[in-house]
Amino acid sequence: MSDAPAGFDAVDWSVLRHAYGAAEDVPGMLRDLYRPQQAAAAADSLLTHVHHQGGGVYSSAPAALPHVIAAAADPAVAADVRQELLYLVGALAGAGNIAEPRFVTSGWPAAWDLAVPDLLPLLDDPVAVNRTAVAVALAEARRRADEVTAALRARWGVEPDPRTRLQLIDSVGSLTAHAGERRGSSLGWLRELMDAADPSVRLVAVQALRRALPGQDDAAYARTVSEVLSGGEPTTWRPGGGAVRATVVWAVGLLGADRAGRADATRRLLGHRDPSVRAGALQVAAQALSARRSAVAELLPAVARSLSDPEPGNRLFAARVLGMCGHAALPWADALAAMVTDDEGEAYLPARSHALWALSRLGDVRCVAPLARRLGGARTGFAYHASHADGWWTYELSLGEVAGGLGAHAGVLLPPVRARLAAASTLDERRGLCQLLESWGAAAAPAIPDLLGLLDTDAAVWALDALAAIGPAAAEAVPRERLRALLGDPPAGQPFAPRCLALAYGRLTGDRKPALDLLLPQLGKLYGRESAALLLGELGPAGAPYAGRLRELLPLCKGGWLPLRVGEALWRITGRADEVVPVLVRAIAPFAERGGAYPAVIETVKLLAGMGADAAPAEPALRAFLDADERPVRHGTWRSVPEDDALCGAARAALLAISAPGGAT
Repeated sequence: MSDAPAGFDAVDWSVLRHAYGAAEDVPGMLRDLYRPQQAAAAADSLLTHVHHQGGGVYSSAPAALPHVIAAAADPAVAADVRQELLYLVGALAGAGNIAEPRFVTSGWPAAWDLAVPDLLPLLDDPVAVNRTAVAVALAEARRRADEVTAALRARWGVEPDPRTRLQLIDSVGSLTAHAGERRGSSLGWLRELMDAADPSVRLVAVQALRRALPGQDDAAYARTVSEVLSGGEPTTWRPGGGAVRATVVWAVGLLGADRAGRADATRRLLGHRDPSVRAGALQVAAQALSARRSAVAELLPAVARSLSDPEPGNRLFAARVLGMCGHAALPWADALAAMVTDDEGEAYLPARSHALWALSRLGDVRCVAPLARRLGGARTGFAYHASHADGWWTYELSLGEVAGGLGAHAGVLLPPVRARLAAASTLDERRGLCQLLESWGAAAAPAIPDLLGLLDTDAAVWALDALAAIGPAAAEAVPRERLRALLGDPPAGQPFAPRCLALAYGRLTGDRKPALDLLLPQLGKLYGRESAALLLGELGPAGAPYAGRLRELLPLCKGGWLPLRVGEALWRITGRADEVVPVLVRAIAPFAERGGAYPAVIETVKLLAGMGADAAPAEPALRAFLDADERPVRHGTWRSVPEDDALCGAARAALLAISAPGGAT
């Protein structure tokens, strides 16, 4: 091992900073890179201190950079340590390019420019992963794009490692966007690579051209991606040996805004002979459907054909996509119903579960009897809690998602639900079943005795919520003394219980005093105002003494649930829409422009629908919600289309109420 080079002490590190304060400890980290026992830890410390989590470049980085590169170039330093140092160089250079200028120390751009010539020789490092790391870092050398592009292309001509070759192509693409005299030749080279013999090279060439020409579509991209993915085995076209499904998603994503090209490629790949390719295409279709309404006509028929895919996981995914799309899946209701029959239906239980959900979303009665049998069996195949994760993993659907909208069929479903509730051995089960009964409202009245039996258990909160939802029949059956005792002694270990029990008690009995005593003090605090406003809204005109306090909150209603809760409360108390409609419109209008609406926005639109003609100022936003092709909700989740459906339904109802004769309130 060579000695650490001199020069560390020529820098006044005490005036420089890293993520944890003064950089006086950086020289020690740099020296430790040359000590075999400390080298790996030192490289890690440099990464966490000098780079940390990105978002900027600290003042210690320019001083440390030449020493980091020198250690990365020293063959006496272990190869894995050199790799981490090269990663650090690339991370710093990337942060310097994308972070806000105020977070990048003033000396960084010049230091990085000076360091690039010292980094170029490392393209010949004997270790392939290190050469790849060098190529990644050099992709950030934007101010020396011509010089570095030439070096990258020269190295590509002799590079034997497949992964490094792909990274060299990608880095050329990144730099070509900033090149001068070499821009034209580099673009020509990348276009030639789209017709190369190596399928993975062709795909990465498309990615590189995307980087070189951002925002510019080209029919050649779609042609290349379709030819590569449709024309060979996945083993020949996975860049770097990545997973097939993820590679399909990435490759189709290279087509950018070329919607026709993406749709055509997706339909082709849904018929590919490899099940993993078809799985990737299904995910691509789900993403498109979650983002655009027009994708239904483009892709849903091809997705529906996957209900008969030989691969069980693909049948499951197809059924879930159809369920996500709700009433748009109506043409395939018979195929879904065939999956849930006992005799010749779907053999794979999770796929059958998703078909039940799809039928439930359609309101198709053919899901009821199979669901009742499932509820009466040993295992339902549904979770007792809902998942809200983004992405396309096929977690179990919740019982509430599948059966919550089937209150009209409670006569069939209640017997197995009640039996299951009586036998429930976990809080998760009791809670999930109580929440299901709550969603059915008055139709769940036969379960009142079962719910009363849970008031002395850890499920009391959810049992009382269900009783309150059932309404008058439950109010007559519940002894007041028992409920007041529950308020005084809520279940242990549930900090939310006092608030939930007080609200449900008031809804059930009409006695709002316990909830007012508990929640009203929260009205003036930063947290908890929403629950207090919700309670006051439930009081209606009887909440008039608190209207002034609610008005004080109106200027604070910028986003989240607060505008809805405060606006609704004031409207229900005073009957005046004029003072709250501007607040509600201000809360929803940004989402009509940029999308990303979440449940509070949807509920706000529903509230506007109840205000009739007084909600007229919301009309432009409501029409924008309906006229958009891009769904104005969050994309990339199984909830995207159901949320968009709910938003559209609420917007239509609001517009109808606005235009209805005598619609003013």
